[in-house]
Amino acid sequence: MEAPEADYLVVGAGASGMAFTDTLIEESDADVVMVDRRANPGGHWNDAYPFVRLHQPSAIYGVDSRRLGNDEVDEDGPNAGFYERATGVEICDYYRRVLDEELLGSGQVRFFGMSNYIGSSGGRHRFESRLTGETTEVEVRRRVVDATYVESSIPATHTPPFDIDPDVRLVTPNELVDLTDPADGFTVIGAGKTSMDTCGWLLNQGVPPAEIRWIRPRDPWTTPRRKYQPLERVPLFMEMWSLWTKAAAEAEDVPDLFRRLEANEVLIPLDPEIEPETYRGAILSQDERDDLRQIRNVIRKGYVQRLEADRIVLDDGTVPTNPQHVHVDCTAHGVDTPPTRPIFAPDRITLQYIHAPGVIPFSAAITAYVEANRDDDAEKNRLCPPNPGFGDAEKLVRQTLVIQRTLVAWQAEPDIEDWRQGCRLNITRGMNEHLEDPRMQDALERIAEYQESAITNLERLRELAEPSTA
Repeated sequence: MEAPEADYLVVGAGASGMAFTDTLIEESDADVVMVDRRANPGGHWNDAYPFVRLHQPSAIYGVDSRRLGNDEVDEDGPNAGFYERATGVEICDYYRRVLDEELLGSGQVRFFGMSNYIGSSGGRHRFESRLTGETTEVEVRRRVVDATYVESSIPATHTPPFDIDPDVRLVTPNELVDLTDPADGFTVIGAGKTSMDTCGWLLNQGVPPAEIRWIRPRDPWTTPRRKYQPLERVPLFMEMWSLWTKAAAEAEDVPDLFRRLEANEVLIPLDPEIEPETYRGAILSQDERDDLRQIRNVIRKGYVQRLEADRIVLDDGTVPTNPQHVHVDCTAHGVDTPPTRPIFAPDRITLQYIHAPGVIPFSAAITAYVEANRDDDAEKNRLCPPNPGFGDAEKLVRQTLVIQRTLVAWQAEPDIEDWRQGCRLNITRGMNEHLEDPRMQDALERIAEYQESAITNLERLRELAEPSTA
């Protein structure tokens, strides 16, 4: 095969790679080669458990050029009253259509599935077919785009971090739906979004709460779904963000920041009686939260070290089990947060979170917009600083600081503001159409009053949370 040439080689066709490529070809005449180890685009969605559903609205997920769903509010069911949330099957179908009709259909993109990127040699980049072993070289005129650096870890492709005796019934959420023998109870291991989805699914399938144990090493904060809404309900989101900004400006220390966020229902503990230690971006309605709170057998003895036939060994003790009990491994990290690095380098773009992990596609899309519309890498990195992502309290402080600084930078760039207001992946899209709404007016006034002091105070809080080791 003759070595193809391309302006960009995009490695990875998951949510980030697809959103980046979609915006790049819209904003430029770039020629793009995409490589992915899977046969289909969509990344981890191809391996997701059957009952998975977006935590955020479909209206802000996918790529900018194509709507996911109908931008409608569900009228019934568990999501009643909120903008629709696509299932995993719907998302995989969506990305296939985006690839075939938007990307390949543009004539600017070529896609090589079932291929592993190997690296560069002599100025050329190589990838290898997973089916034939054939190696292809690509001459890249501009940059390689690494859309795999921040990669999702999900149950189906994850190795449990604990030892497992042969007689233990351990399944992933994917395997949970294929059980044929009744279980003598269920133990869900993990405290992130996957464990919440799994517990909710078990409850919806009629499993009594008393038959579910939930091992939660650290209790999480959650985001209220009522306020994480776009389009016609964007004033609610802006109200929430303005209260977050005010709390960041006034907090005396990191615990005080969380107390203020909780008092304003910006963040809500999963268990109101337990102080949370982590925040992974889970978005729950009050009904979902109430359902999960029915599970009272919550084990807080640290992390699982070993599953044995008759007991579970944890950091701080043991609990009994038996061979007929089903254990569900939900310990995959979900969205990994590796050390941040500059997004723009001379020959490479490393896609990372900018705004927040909850809006991964938007971060990739604005990176592509800046790549296509700015010339200097220093300026590009100023406009697109990488965000450390979710995790513990200290990470939340750094994340909020990066977001606040970045919003100030974007607000000073008229073209970026115009693009943001038209980008369907931006949760505040169309906010200017709601300027007559009193909640929007109050929110904007609050942000204007506290944004600058929030940045200053967050810098102080970051120093308190990350003391110098010198």
